[in-house]
Amino acid sequence: MAEPGLGILRRKVTAAKAEVAEGGPGADRCWRLAMARAVRDKLRTTVDFQAMSVDRRSLAEIMDMPQDRSLIAVLDGPAEGLGVIVLSPPVLAGFIEAQTIGKVKSTELVARRPTRTDAAMVAGVIDAALRGLEAALADEADLTWAGGFRYASFLDDPRPLGLLLEDAPFKVLRAEVSLARGARVGEILLALPAAGRGAGPATKSVGVQPDTGRVFMAALAERVNGSQCRLEAVLARLTLPLSEVMSLSEGMVLALPQAGLDRISLEGGDGRLVAEGRLGQNRGLRAVRLNEAAEGVAEAPAMATPPDLPMAEFGGMEMDDMMYRPTGTG
Repeated sequence: MAEPGLGILRRKVTAAKAEVAEGGPGADRCWRLAMARAVRDKLRTTVDFQAMSVDRRSLAEIMDMPQDRSLIAVLDGPAEGLGVIVLSPPVLAGFIEAQTIGKVKSTELVARRPTRTDAAMVAGVIDAALRGLEAALADEADLTWAGGFRYASFLDDPRPLGLLLEDAPFKVLRAEVSLARGARVGEILLALPAAGRGAGPATKSVGVQPDTGRVFMAALAERVNGSQCRLEAVLARLTLPLSEVMSLSEGMVLALPQAGLDRISLEGGDGRLVAEGRLGQNRGLRAVRLNEAAEGVAEAPAMATPPDLPMAEFGGMEMDDMMYRPTGTG
């Protein structure tokens, strides 16, 4: 007969293994650290986790979890997987206050619906926390379901989640947090597909040295490709004597005879011509469709507009639409 003490020990070990497989201590611990570091680095304040639960929930249950007027950030992940992170009103208010006035207030909250501006302001914190979670889980099995997610869009109402998310089990990390030592107390909820679609932890080979040259080139390429390049769309250029420039005033009209909506120049910060295009619109916003490389213009494939991008030419524009009117607003 087995000793009673060994049976109890065996059950505890089995339960612990099952908890890790379901996204227990690994995801729990790493999410705490990742969110704390993101808040510290991005908001210059502190977040303390007062309680944390990790479990599996259905899509219907997740739709009932967000508090009223919470910000719901939709996350894009591996293999077209979608998840959500929900910031309750106190947490959202604390994040916004830390960025706008430099501190988290403890005054009473004003009830309001989250806006697109709110989402843009917290997106950086969310992505920083998700990157930290992914890095912390690099050697753990939870990386398969918790890695590779980033901010995609936001909702101010949980009802569209039923159409956006897959009707399948989700792993949910639900945390009660305190910002700035109790100035704001609320909930952060992270829900990701339980069926992990991402890459698992990397297998380490004993005695095999990494190709440092290849690693360096990959890191350099990532940094260069992630850098920003500013381009200016130039409709026309006008040369005037300094005396006329000094006499410009609000309401004056300057003719631009060489301007054309089908001749837009894209120039770099040094004034060098990079490409040419024509003015149009895309999804209600003004846009420039690039023309084929003109003579004397270096062709840049990375900048080419996809051929299936929906564009509509501006119609009904007359010469008055191509006039420059000083407004006095700077």
